[in-house]
Amino acid sequence: MRNVLPPLNALRAFEAAARHGSMSKAADELAVTPGALSHQIRALEEFLEVKLFERLTRSIRLTPAGEALYPGLQGGFQQIRDAVGAL
Repeated sequence: MRNVLPPLNALRAFEAAARHGSMSKAADELAVTPGALSHQIRALEEFLEVKLFERLTRSIRLTPAGEALYPGLQGGFQQIRDAVGAL
């Protein structure tokens, strides 16, 4: 794998979708359309060369790779939220 970070917006999109378990709720939180959010996640999957979600009829589910990625991102973004909130 490359030693370059993926785009931050794509990581935010993945983290929000994984946390909510919903593309539409994550899109609402990030003030983007569900299509734009899905595009960011697909770009992240292409960058990482791994599928992160199983896209079901009316829901999404993390793949094993998504389950491995989510805790680190969730903790990192929570630390950022806490730091900003402490200002």
